[in-house]
Amino acid sequence: MIGRKRSRVELEFQALKVREHIIRMATDGGCFIGASLSCTDLLVYLYNCVLKISPETIRDPARDYFLLSKGHAVPAFYGVLVENGFFPAERLGAHLSVNDRIYWHPNTNIPGVEFHAGSLGHLLSVAAGVAMDIKLQRGENNVFVLLGDGELNEGSVWEAALTASAKELANLIVIIDRNSFQANIETERLIPLEPLENKWRAFRWNVFSTDGHSFDEMERTFSIALRQRGPTAIVAHTVRGKGLPSIERRADRWFANFTHTERDQLLRELHGSKQAELGSESLIVR
Repeated sequence: MIGRKRSRVELEFQALKVREHIIRMATDGGCFIGASLSCTDLLVYLYNCVLKISPETIRDPARDYFLLSKGHAVPAFYGVLVENGFFPAERLGAHLSVNDRIYWHPNTNIPGVEFHAGSLGHLLSVAAGVAMDIKLQRGENNVFVLLGDGELNEGSVWEAALTASAKELANLIVIIDRNSFQANIETERLIPLEPLENKWRAFRWNVFSTDGHSFDEMERTFSIALRQRGPTAIVAHTVRGKGLPSIERRADRWFANFTHTERDQLLRELHGSKQAELGSESLIVR
């Protein structure tokens, strides 16, 4: 965890800033905006309230590990790393530029990125390997991996899930961004995943469900989930495109490349939507 634990208002403010970064990265080449917006609150919560890692401890063997398996959601990841001091915000302006390594998938040349991601379905296996190494060395740190729900169509995910339960990797925590879309189609129309929680239970995982946009509910869920024996899966129910009502749950907005005019309109929509959601509660915390 970075510094002191943030208040809910502070978490809301950071999530707003991260969404601003995402919208800006969805111009001049674009990005996978829908998936990035759906997991923003999850990443903000993890990096402020759960993970034992900071810019000063990114090489500490005792740190927690975070792996973004749904790598196309990297704008949210980069935004969270920026807001928590891993690298300066100015670098995000070089998104997709030949002058930096900020592009459509995680790159280990970026401070805070533990492992690169591209093809889906790989990083749960990597996470299980890291968790096994920590267990063999009797470490106390944990490994967290964020999966997309459509990514669960990959057989390698379930091979890794079997291995993790067989090896009793209690230090391995999977968070599933259950936004119910895969690329430009709903998951249940393509290859149905339900009953999703029962599938993980059948693989002998501890399973929890949470609202991936409620910091209070995530607090309740993680406080219990992190005390379990054996590997744990948390199904986080989210909304693709969360924060921008005009693109929420729209299959055609899984990727977007906005004009600068559209960008400015969406930034205004973002702030208007958040203010309406919170009512009179202020987001000015610094």
